[in-house]
Amino acid sequence: MTRLTRIAFLLLLIQLSSGAYAAQRIAVLNFELNDITSLPGTPAELQRTASMAPLLIQALSQAGDYEIVAVDANTQKAANAGFGYLFRFHDQAAQLGQQLGADWIIVSQHSKPSFLESYLIAHLIRVKTQTLTARYDIALKGNHQKVTQHGVNRLADKIRLLIDR
Repeated sequence: MTRLTRIAFLLLLIQLSSGAYAAQRIAVLNFELNDITSLPGTPAELQRTASMAPLLIQALSQAGDYEIVAVDANTQKAANAGFGYLFRFHDQAAQLGQQLGADWIIVSQHSKPSFLESYLIAHLIRVKTQTLTARYDIALKGNHQKVTQHGVNRLADKIRLLIDR
């Protein structure tokens, strides 16, 4: 093998191996608030729910080698035929993920049945197969920012464990 052939072979191996470890592309949609309390949709609860997707993006970014795919509110709204549509129809969510060039899409709701307790419910959808890969339910006891951050971090850890398998 000539020196030039060896160098070309080595460069080919490097190129092939770098593609094998490409970062997983994850699209994170904004959480929908499903507030069934006697005083639904307060400004504080709307703000808390709006903070969840950015917190999840931050937690996933810090936890692994992922590329977070930006999803603007208008794109999400255009794909969502109504409250809970993308949450219920995984194939439609996967199609949105495919348009965005994502490998995974996370569709979530913040379900609030009482003033003292709420839940983060997230669906992790594999875009290629258009199927629900996992459903996560994280209980939040209280409504402080620290509780929200802890719950979102737990959600990110569970998602990371599945994607990294």
